[in-house]
Amino acid sequence: MQHPRTTPGTTPDLTPSLEELEAQERRLVFRQFTHEDAWALGSLLVERARERQAPVAIDIHRAGQQLFHAALPGSAPDNDAWIARKRRVVERYGAASYLVGARFRAKGTTFEESSRLDPDVYAAHGGSFPVRVEGVGVIGAVTVSGLPQLQDHRFVVEALEEFLGRSAD
Repeated sequence: MQHPRTTPGTTPDLTPSLEELEAQERRLVFRQFTHEDAWALGSLLVERARERQAPVAIDIHRAGQQLFHAALPGSAPDNDAWIARKRRVVERYGAASYLVGARFRAKGTTFEESSRLDPDVYAAHGGSFPVRVEGVGVIGAVTVSGLPQLQDHRFVVEALEEFLGRSAD
């Protein structure tokens, strides 16, 4: 039997529930998020991507400023465009780009059909996750592009869980 599409070191593409996605957002919260935190998290993402030979671009923004960016072998300029589009969804909705898309799908529609936002500017595809700080809210986003959207999402979540020292449920 052939398994769903995966990149070495990732899990099969089993679609998570809205409850699981929302639980990730509640769990993956920072006490603070400094320039040094962005560098450390970005470096962790690069290290994990190299281990998996993942052809991704990685971006971390805080308060409108890019604090980290890396483009690994196999990534392309198009990945930066996807990063910007997914990040804008996080900034607008205050939730992971994959969760936003999943909420539209749960209503029997798509983000592109129902959001009334320009799909050239916004993409509710997996890979951008909010940087949420306790007592403050969403202050930025960590974004990956280059894998299928669920794998992009899971890759970011796994790195955040490791970085924050919390394991998955």
